[in-house]
Amino acid sequence: MARVTGIGGLFFRALDPEALNCWYGEHLGVVMLDSRTYDDPGWFQDRGETVFAACSVDSEMFGPLSKSWMINFRVDDLDGMVQRLRAAGIAVEPHAEAYPNGRFAELHDPEGNRIQLWEPNAAAIARDPAGTNRST
Repeated sequence: MARVTGIGGLFFRALDPEALNCWYGEHLGVVMLDSRTYDDPGWFQDRGETVFAACSVDSEMFGPLSKSWMINFRVDDLDGMVQRLRAAGIAVEPHAEAYPNGRFAELHDPEGNRIQLWEPNAAAIARDPAGTNRST
């Protein structure tokens, strides 16, 4: 049976797309396409769990109501990533508690979009039904 196998891209509006693309590349390692031609490779991410969820229109998850999206990036070393971002002058706040699926931190990109960093724990990795991400 035909089915979706993953997310092939995330596209969003930005006030300064070039600057924002550079920020995501420099600070988070997410390679954005410069020329948008079919010859340019995209960003190849590690295989792992992805949550896809619609939220209530008045959800506070995204910050102000003017913001309609948030992205969650999986990371392999939350403490190291927090240290790296803070060294670059970026405000990032780790959650005080660990959750059943791992640890989280919050930050915003230069245009105020909320970003969540997630370091999956062993329980989250063990949920992988195909066993494809067990080496993390």
